[in-house]
Amino acid sequence: MSDSATRALSRSLLDLCRMRKLKIATAESCTGGLVVAALTEVPGSSDVVDRGFITYSNEAKHAMIGVETAKLETFGAVSKEVAIAMAFGALEHADVDLAVAITGIAGPGGATPGKPVGLVHFAVAARDGRIIHHEQRFGAIGRSSVRQQSVIEALKMLIEMARGPKAPVKRSRAAVHRLRPRASRTPTRTSGKRRRTSRPSTPRASDS
Repeated sequence: MSDSATRALSRSLLDLCRMRKLKIATAESCTGGLVVAALTEVPGSSDVVDRGFITYSNEAKHAMIGVETAKLETFGAVSKEVAIAMAFGALEHADVDLAVAITGIAGPGGATPGKPVGLVHFAVAARDGRIIHHEQRFGAIGRSSVRQQSVIEALKMLIEMARGPKAPVKRSRAAVHRLRPRASRTPTRTSGKRRRTSRPSTPRASDS
């Protein structure tokens, strides 16, 4: 995608977050701050963007956002487990509603068995406990292209999370309707009892 597409996604995300009153933080490794840079390129983004954690090394991931050293050693920095830990760590260290984490191998070097160049893990965490994880294998398309595609993916995931679960419109309407009959039944029952007190044959009818 072009830079214009990145700007369009950034503007869409910022507008959506303003409407829903959401704040954002990023925890970036292979993108080195490109996601937060894309967002802050848009004038007025300070009402949505809080901060960006550039956690390029394992030490930074642990020191800045609390990713456990044991998790880094067990799964490796480029993994689903670490991406999710980074996202939740960013939430814990910033007063925000959403946090995105990106960790991957942009190349040209850095590949290991099972983890080729172009492998990137993404995670977006929400304050209410929701989490989204995506794994992308962009291939050896060049360092710049992997990073650019990662920015696009991160913005899309943030938009998806910012939209949130659909509001239970039908349920809320049903709840309102249920409350109304209950309020109306009270006087009808009492009035019915008053009428039945003068009729000895009504108890059986009331049992039905």
